[in-house]
Amino acid sequence: MNQTSRCRLFCFSLFSALALFTTPLTRAQWTVPTAEELSMTSQPEVPGAPAVYLFREETTEDKLHMFSTYVRLKVLTERGKENANVELDYMHYSEGSSIIIDNIEGRTIHPDGTIIPFTGKPYDKLVQKTQGLRVMSKVFTLPDVEVGSIIEYRYKLRLDDNWFMAPKWFIQSPLYTRKAHYTWRPTDKQLISNEDDGAPSTSISWTKILPAGAQLKQTQLPATGLSGGQYIFDLDVHDVPPAPEEDYMPPISSFTYRVLFYYSAYRSPDDFWKNAGKHWAKLQDKFIGPGPAVSAAVRDLVLPTDTQDQKLRKIYAAVMRLDNTNYTREHSTAEEKSQGLKEVRNTDDIWTRKRGNNDQITDLFVAMARAAGMKAYVGVVTNRDRSLFYRAYLSMSQLDDDIAIVNVDGKDEFFDPGSRYCPYQHLEWKHSQTSGLRQVDGGTGSLETPGEPYTYSKILRIADLTMDEHGEVSGIVKMTYVGSPALQWRQRALIGDDESLKRELRNHVESLMPAGADIKVTSIDKLEDYDQPLVVNLQFKGAIGSATGKRLLVPADLFEANTKPTFPHEKRDIPVYFSYALINQDAVRIKFPPSFSIESLPASDKMSFQKFAVYSLNSESTPNSFTIRRDYFLGEIYYKTEEYPELRGFYSKMENKDQETVILTTTANKATPAGN
Repeated sequence: MNQTSRCRLFCFSLFSALALFTTPLTRAQWTVPTAEELSMTSQPEVPGAPAVYLFREETTEDKLHMFSTYVRLKVLTERGKENANVELDYMHYSEGSSIIIDNIEGRTIHPDGTIIPFTGKPYDKLVQKTQGLRVMSKVFTLPDVEVGSIIEYRYKLRLDDNWFMAPKWFIQSPLYTRKAHYTWRPTDKQLISNEDDGAPSTSISWTKILPAGAQLKQTQLPATGLSGGQYIFDLDVHDVPPAPEEDYMPPISSFTYRVLFYYSAYRSPDDFWKNAGKHWAKLQDKFIGPGPAVSAAVRDLVLPTDTQDQKLRKIYAAVMRLDNTNYTREHSTAEEKSQGLKEVRNTDDIWTRKRGNNDQITDLFVAMARAAGMKAYVGVVTNRDRSLFYRAYLSMSQLDDDIAIVNVDGKDEFFDPGSRYCPYQHLEWKHSQTSGLRQVDGGTGSLETPGEPYTYSKILRIADLTMDEHGEVSGIVKMTYVGSPALQWRQRALIGDDESLKRELRNHVESLMPAGADIKVTSIDKLEDYDQPLVVNLQFKGAIGSATGKRLLVPADLFEANTKPTFPHEKRDIPVYFSYALINQDAVRIKFPPSFSIESLPASDKMSFQKFAVYSLNSESTPNSFTIRRDYFLGEIYYKTEEYPELRGFYSKMENKDQETVILTTTANKATPAGN
């Protein structure tokens, strides 16, 4: 972390997503393309790239409350033409600051030098709506873009006159960048922090990850009169590779090249988190209460003779029955007024409405636990599906979601009632093994949430099938989901109807098993019973093997028939990162008619990767059936790059074993499974 203590500044902290598009510039004229730019068909460093940035410029002018952006981009393939569709996100608050995007200009330059100016009118699109906030997007399309075109556009993003926002320079993008320039001219006004109880900000701080050789330059102009000299921050970069894109990688926003500036009233992380946390905890307690409505509800729910665990289970079940608007929809101010409801000010209002967003429902659970006489606290964590917590970055904006911590019989237990259908006394995976802040008696402290053991999340897949004389099979398939996989499907059910859920489940099973089969979902059991396994029953009918003469080759584990290599690349520069540890167990039994017999079965085998992953495959047979059992246990979610070769070797052996076949022979003239 670096600091400049001379400037007395402060940043209005906005939604972290805003940083992804606040890219600025002020320029009087367009850039004249060079002959090389017009004729180029590829970028040697990134063969096959759809497009590259020829130049990007971002300028932040605090005195003008303005961010400016300028982009020059070369389209190299058909897919690169998608960059002609530009969407610029911004925030609109129901109260407080407002943000606008204007001065949008653009043009398209063909390889022969023909220029087509943008004359259209951008439109606004709603991206997301939450309590008091709408995420909007300014949308426009550059004209007549073809392979070989140069796209050029610029725009300005403006804040209200009483707001300031330090820039965030995200230097790496999905595209290769030839050159880029970044400038920030901060204000010299003393500002008030909204993150730490109105403390006056006294410094500019920053964190940075930069390419080799890139230098963040800090200069100060000579002082004039009573005013100190203007500070200016500049950064020039060139030949920036695209952001890495791999399967099973940590949240990329935590690893790409960037400079994150912020205004701060404090000179050290300890001071900031102590004071900002104290302010946050005070606001939480004001909202939580508990008030009279919550206290009355708890008296009706629990008995004086209940244990602490019994009380909490009843409270958790009551909270889970509420409408979680993160999965349904927010209600407008007009709707609230028409129902005689005022602005939400505390957890009493949430209980009265019987609805709230994920954080509000978590806060209500804490309020009810307190009303039941228990020590209960709120924690706020970074969603590790999005990013990783970085203590040296002094901003509350990196903390996303509330969780609950309740002391049960002398031990702190963690709860996630704001994640709809999350089982009691568990956390949704994106809130586990992450960091943040928590309330403690008399203040706040740092928070490290626990991980779930691999035994918590399970996928059990069973196929019990019967083969006819033509090699076709029919029977039942049963999919059982426990823990995180069950939660994923249950939350998916909230955003569609029953038919769409059945369609997605069917498509998922079809993607696993041999092509051409007829698969139907017959029932979905325990969909809303969050503490029970989710069970999906399906009917299966179709061909599963390929015939060669009198032999029929059948995939040993039908659920792995279409598996692609997990780690196809020999080298990897990024750690491997799984969402959660789990158990995956398969059992496939196929009964065949007397006209078939078993020629060979895959040999039983077992292998492991250190102490973190175990795989086994076992086969057995009778005169008229065979059974394949496959067990896979993943015990750890993070693997360093130096572990990658051994990890990849383990997966390659496992996947090769998965592709082995059962060979059946027939006394009939020929096995002719349908579809072959």
